[in-house]
Amino acid sequence: MVYFSRWKIGLILAVCAASILFSLPNLFPKSSLPAWLPSRQVNLGLDLRGGSYLLMQVDLSALTKERLEGTLDQVRAKLREAKIPYSGLEVRNDAIEVTLRDPTQRDAAATALRDVGTGDGQPAILGGQGNDFAVATPSDAVVRLTLTPQAAQAKGSQAIEQSIEIVRRRIDQTGVNEPQIARQGADRILVQLPGVDDPDRIKRLLGTTAKMNFHLLDDSQPDATKPAPPGAMWINSDERGRPGAKYLVKRKIEVSGSNLTDARASTNQQTGQWVVTFRFDSIGSKKFAAITTANVGRPFAIVLDDKAISVPVIQEPITGGTGQIAGNFTAASANDLAVLLRAGALPAPLKIIEERSVGPDLGADSIRAGIMSVVIGLVLVMAYMILSYGLFGLFANIALLFNILLTVAALSLLQATLTLPGIAGILLTVGMSVDANILINERIREETKNGKGAFSAMEAGFSRALSTIIDANLTTLIKMAILFAFGTGVVKGFAVTISIGILTSMFTATILVRLMMTTWLRRTRPKMLAV
Repeated sequence: MVYFSRWKIGLILAVCAASILFSLPNLFPKSSLPAWLPSRQVNLGLDLRGGSYLLMQVDLSALTKERLEGTLDQVRAKLREAKIPYSGLEVRNDAIEVTLRDPTQRDAAATALRDVGTGDGQPAILGGQGNDFAVATPSDAVVRLTLTPQAAQAKGSQAIEQSIEIVRRRIDQTGVNEPQIARQGADRILVQLPGVDDPDRIKRLLGTTAKMNFHLLDDSQPDATKPAPPGAMWINSDERGRPGAKYLVKRKIEVSGSNLTDARASTNQQTGQWVVTFRFDSIGSKKFAAITTANVGRPFAIVLDDKAISVPVIQEPITGGTGQIAGNFTAASANDLAVLLRAGALPAPLKIIEERSVGPDLGADSIRAGIMSVVIGLVLVMAYMILSYGLFGLFANIALLFNILLTVAALSLLQATLTLPGIAGILLTVGMSVDANILINERIREETKNGKGAFSAMEAGFSRALSTIIDANLTTLIKMAILFAFGTGVVKGFAVTISIGILTSMFTATILVRLMMTTWLRRTRPKMLAV
């Protein structure tokens, strides 16, 4: 086809103009861009921009211990209901062990404890598909409860997925652009944070479990050197200005931090100090109102990760579902605590087992090396095309430049993250995009040698090369789809870059080049082509 209608020419030129328009913002800082120019840019990955790489492990043993300790009250209630006396009840070696006073009641105790794991705020992990606990009797006077492998695996998988979501929420609220967060292996989470200038703050945020609960104080034992009485526990103070202090609090959680719906850093209008204002949901509001109404004048401990961050005295009933945490905060510490509370508590502690930092200087070196490799490859390819095909090679080079612009524009619109493998993908598309033009030019050369005229040779060259071009690009797209489906991180970025480059090359090689060739032929009208 040697004829293009006006609307087709307009559409082709509009696409080329859009490629320039959407690529330009990547050359300038966002602050210097005019309002009418699109502001979307390609985000630079960790290896180009610098930042932090963290590999964290979810402490599943702590998760199991917490589940077992949370079941102790239910075990006590079951034994009390069955009127079975016991002399010991504790969590030991990843199990709950009950020591009976009367060994003859061992079977009765095992029967009474077979449905432990549901109710009392501890929902079944397996959701009714099986018992969470296995009951064993290792000796005459001991009954032992352990989590079944199925329940432990399900609990661990839930914890990993929940941890990933909470880590993502915490990082999003710090303003980090394009973080990469993914599960790795059975119990690990990979976090890549491009452009982070304060990695220590991020590590503090991610390393804090942020389980906040509200406890009443127990004044029955004033001596902190003595053991806590039953139903109470000693906790350390994390208040500023009170190092080494301890508080005796009741084990019962009056209100759980899981009932929080919002938390914001603000300043107290009377004292000017930084505080964290929080809000409960409807259930938490009712509990908080009931506790503060019944305990006016008593101290109330706000406990974060088993440490008291504030111990205010209840001055009056708080019925509005909101409250304040005052603890001599700075602006930064108050904001960090608010971020932790808004994002929610981690189901289990996270341990950083691998950490790497990439400095901005190293990233800048990578950018320079990547751009240099693309430029060198581009110059060599363009020189080859001009030497081999003359004017038609020049048309292919113009199309090649627009192919790169279209690729960058597409990445900008997607706000994709560009990494070193992504630059390698752009470099590969430089070579791959001229393959189509080489096929077309060689076909035109063959048809010209067979004696066909200019228009016939060009038409035959494009039509005969098209099927080969489609087959070659389609197979590459299939390979990139497989890489994207099964790859992670930079592998996916490489696949996306190559795929975009292939699609744009199909446009530039078969449509844009054809338009330039047709326009030249219609103006010069040569009888034969000198290819």
